[in-house]
Amino acid sequence: MRDNARATKKKMSSDVRKLNIIAYTFCIVVALICLIPFLMIISGSFSSEAAITKNGFSLLPQDFSLQAYKTVFKEPIVVFRAYAVTICLTIGGTMIGLLLQTMTAYVLSRKDFEWRNKFSFFFYFTTLFNGGLVPYYVLMTRTLNLKDSYLALLLPLLFNVYNLLIMKSYITALPDSLIDAAKIDGCGEVRTLFQIVMPLIKPALATVGLFIALAYWNDWYNAMLYINTEDKYPLQYFLYQQVNNIEAYKKLIANSAVSSAVVTAVSLPTQTLKMALTIVVTGPIILAYPMVQKYFVQGITIGAVKG
Repeated sequence: MRDNARATKKKMSSDVRKLNIIAYTFCIVVALICLIPFLMIISGSFSSEAAITKNGFSLLPQDFSLQAYKTVFKEPIVVFRAYAVTICLTIGGTMIGLLLQTMTAYVLSRKDFEWRNKFSFFFYFTTLFNGGLVPYYVLMTRTLNLKDSYLALLLPLLFNVYNLLIMKSYITALPDSLIDAAKIDGCGEVRTLFQIVMPLIKPALATVGLFIALAYWNDWYNAMLYINTEDKYPLQYFLYQQVNNIEAYKKLIANSAVSSAVVTAVSLPTQTLKMALTIVVTGPIILAYPMVQKYFVQGITIGAVKG
C-alpha cells in the first residue's frame, strides 16, 4: 500500500516537473520573441540612416553611427530640462492622484455613506459622455486661465475613473470587521484610511500608481494644446517636436533643385532618430517596474480571482 502511494507520488512529482519545464520553456520563448522588437530598436538607434534606408532594420547595428543620439543631445541642457519637467510631473502627479483616488474610493466603498450610489453613478457617467475637446479647451484656457501653465499638464491626468474603480473594488473586498474594530478602538476616518486600509491594499496602490505614472510620463497631447513656452515642454512633447522639425526640414530641402541638398536630406536621421528617441524616453521609466513588480503581479492575481 505504501509502495503504491510512493510510486503514485513519485509519478505525480515527475509529471509536475515535466509540466514546469514545458511552461518555463514556453515563457522563455515568448519573452525572447517580445524582446526582439526592442533589440531591433536599440540596433536601429546605433545604425546610420543610409543603412536603414537601404537594408531596413536588423538585430545588429549596420554601419555603426551615433548621429541619432548626437541629434537628440545637440542641446543637452534643453533635454535635461525636459526630463526634469516630466520627472517632477510624474512624481507629483502620481502621489497626488493616488491620494485623491484612494480617499475617493474609500468614501465610495463605505456602506454607511448615504450618497455613495449617487456619486458612483456620477463618476461612471463621465466615462460614457463628455463635453468634447472645444468646451474642455475653453474651460482650461479661459475659465481656469491655465494656458501655458504647469497645472495644465498636471490636472487633466490627476483623476481617472477606471483607476478609481480598481481601487474601490480592493477596498470593498476588505472585511467590514476591520473598519468596525478600528472605530471601536477610537480611530477616526483619516486614521482608519492611512493606518488600517492603505497597508492592506498595497497591490492596488502599486498598480494604480504605475498606471498614473505611465500616463504622466507618456503625455504629450496636453502640452501640445496648452504649452507655448519651450522651457515648459515635457520630454515626450519636446522629442515629438524634434522629429517633426527634422521631417519638415528634410521635405523642405529635398524639394529643392540642388542635388547636394537631396543628399543632405537623405543623410539626416529620421528613422534612426525615432529609435534613439524611443530609447531615451523608455529608459528611465523601465526603472519603475522592478520596484512595483511584486505588487503589480500580486494585484493582477487578486483581480483575476475577484473577477
